Amino acid sequence: MKRMNSISDSISGVSEASRPAQYVKIQSSSVKELMDIHDLSDEARSIIESENLLPTSLLSRLHNNFPQHSMLIPKSKAMFSDAKSNYSGLSGFKMVCDILEENGIRLSHMKEREFFLEVYAFLATKHILSTIDWDNYQTDQIFQLIFPQPGMIDPKVVAEYINITDEVERKQMVVKYRDKTNPHDGKQLLNRPSFYTEDGAFEALDGAQHKYPQVLLLFDKTTQSCYAYCTYCFRHAQVRGDEDMFVQDSTSQVHDYLRKHKEITDILITGGDAGYMPTHRLNEYLGAVMEDPELMHIKTVRIASRALTYQPEIVLNDKYKETLELFKKLIDHGIQVLWMGHFSTPKELLNIHTIAAIRRLRAYGINIRSQSPMMNHISLFTDDKGKVDVDRSAKNWIDLAHVLMMLGMNFHSIYCARPTGEHDYFTAPLADMNRIFSKIYRSLPSIGRPSRYISMTSSAGKTSLLGEVEVNGKKAFALKFNEARNMEWLDKVYLAEFDEKENTIERLKPFGGGNYFYQDELKKIERDLEKIYE
Repeated sequence: MKRMNSISDSISGVSEASRPAQYVKIQSSSVKELMDIHDLSDEARSIIESENLLPTSLLSRLHNNFPQHSMLIPKSKAMFSDAKSNYSGLSGFKMVCDILEENGIRLSHMKEREFFLEVYAFLATKHILSTIDWDNYQTDQIFQLIFPQPGMIDPKVVAEYINITDEVERKQMVVKYRDKTNPHDGKQLLNRPSFYTEDGAFEALDGAQHKYPQVLLLFDKTTQSCYAYCTYCFRHAQVRGDEDMFVQDSTSQVHDYLRKHKEITDILITGGDAGYMPTHRLNEYLGAVMEDPELMHIKTVRIASRALTYQPEIVLNDKYKETLELFKKLIDHGIQVLWMGHFSTPKELLNIHTIAAIRRLRAYGINIRSQSPMMNHISLFTDDKGKVDVDRSAKNWIDLAHVLMMLGMNFHSIYCARPTGEHDYFTAPLADMNRIFSKIYRSLPSIGRPSRYISMTSSAGKTSLLGEVEVNGKKAFALKFNEARNMEWLDKVYLAEFDEKENTIERLKPFGGGNYFYQDELKKIERDLEKIYE
């Protein structure tokens, strides 16, 4: 019996404590009440009804499996029902704080929060604000995701900012600190592709990255904004508009580059948020991909977007049908369309807006995958003593995986916090993240597991942490590239010294001393790229 309990505990996505005391059947009247609470437009309501996007049988099953995450039962009136559609910048943050104060919530450490906003940004939609449990906001995962928190920035730096009384001097201090936030971690500026035209002219794509052979990243001029700002953002240089951000203007230049690089099979449209790209602009890029015989090697288009978390309404309007029809046309041409979501918590999914948007995308043949980071305070949790809570953290991801599967989606990957921005606030020791990931992996059916082990990006590539191994009585981490500047590096598993406290794969020391097998070649590759970039 003990053995059976152990197996049950290890594979169950839902604990007995999280199940409702009795089965709750969601009625159509409850769905209509939720639409009123969240102020859905008449257009969205009509699309939801005519396309059967919110069947109550599905909502009931989701809620009864995950009541602790669910927002599918009407509660009290949301305080942001009549609010603006979005809020941005310091002024927008203060407007949100005014609404909170009107409802009896007063945030502390305002100067510290404002410092964070001056260094990075603040963006929030009415939708995402309405998903926060304001009765328990201090521990709410979404609150941690979009609101600056005390402790995110080093207390000494915060104190320096607060003590400056001169506004000009304070602005200078903010700019100086921005330069230390490592906005282009992994030497991303070296990933800018270039080529020679037929007449010998040299051209560089200012809004693209081509680091791995099969995938071209595209940062179009229309995708520079986000719907909301993640406090851990890895691309804060894009969001705040740094001078060296990636911005692509010419579509024909991209086509010229693709014709010369037949190894590219995937175009990943990113930003910012690819959900911002209008249909006509998408067609400027993708129309040629469908019709030009020289671009037949393109087989997949990926849309990197957090709209399903932050602004699902963009999918639920009549105008978006033009984009859906374009996606369907791509699929009919043998080009797979993937919507790369970015879900960290089940709570992001279990609301009527997001479920309806997901089902509309899927009805048009669009595959949705989730790739997201394991971030402390949001999808990784510690106890009062600062020790990582492996069971609670794994449970978040196991529940998320089951919700994804129930909605017809899958994980793509789970990855470690990249060493950029306020990395130390969001990260945890690699040893603990490995323990969490191992429990996630063994607890899920194979079809619901991430497609790779937990990984971290560096200039060399994306390195997976396969686990721990013992060699001659000494523990080590087993590592393996799943993407690399030289793809042949993927063939080799290599070892690093085990470290109980280190939180960055790139800083791990080679097991047994010396250098990693790829380091000399990496230096040469980087030197050659630097010459081109210069």
